Amino acid sequence: MPNIQELEKFATQVRRDILRQVHKVNSGHPGGSLGCTEFFTALYKEVMDHNTDFDMDGKNEDLFFLSNGHISPVFYSVLARSGYFPVEELNTFRLIDSRLQGHPTTHEGLPGIRIASGSLGQGMSVAIGAALSKKLNKDEKLVFSLHGDGELQEGQNWEAIMYAAANKVDNLISTVDLNGQQIDGSTETVLPLGNLRAKFEAFGWDVMEIADGNDLKQVIDGLNEAKTRTGKGRPVCVLMHTVMGHGVDFMMHTHAWHGKAPNDEQLETGLSQNPETLGDY
Repeated sequence: MPNIQELEKFATQVRRDILRQVHKVNSGHPGGSLGCTEFFTALYKEVMDHNTDFDMDGKNEDLFFLSNGHISPVFYSVLARSGYFPVEELNTFRLIDSRLQGHPTTHEGLPGIRIASGSLGQGMSVAIGAALSKKLNKDEKLVFSLHGDGELQEGQNWEAIMYAAANKVDNLISTVDLNGQQIDGSTETVLPLGNLRAKFEAFGWDVMEIADGNDLKQVIDGLNEAKTRTGKGRPVCVLMHTVMGHGVDFMMHTHAWHGKAPNDEQLETGLSQNPETLGDY
């Protein structure tokens, strides 16, 4: 059984890392990163079978692809605190010549990063390709991916979603972060997504939901349930309801913190709401 209390301490420290990374360079995307902290904590600390002795082939281990690459602060924090690279390297976020660019890239050779994900809408296609590769190689491990809800306004996603079902890519679990916010406002205002469950089901996917994606136990249980649905002829979609900016009260429930850094006073407020648990870098 997972130790939820210890995982919550881990998630709290990740939130501190997110705030500190973005504040230091006055640039980055804290809102979605904070909202997905429980997802990354659950995935890397409990759900996924992964290897910190990183290689790009990823044979005989589960793979993860971040499609909404702008939430790199949470990804970098969890990778570092899971042992992929030194935690101290978080100090280099978005600096010139850093391996920790604003959107994850591969040419710097950062352990844990398998694709560059700056342009939205492409991660689904890559995840499908990786899942098919595992099938061809008789590799029974799974492929996980994460997508923003606003990102699904990109048409390439729906071609890929259609392709995955048609080709029975049933070793793929794709999670959609449903926080209802994007850079210019709410998704409902910018371009309504309609009934995503009905859409994925109409495209032939097995769909399930996590009602509170900021509750660690719900996320762990939900992702583990998703694993039981693999291998049955259909790709699996997890619709995960989260709150943008979760854990920092003045960042929650608004698109305003999609891509804005906190000032000194706001940083201290955010850190005070997330006490240090594992040690800052």
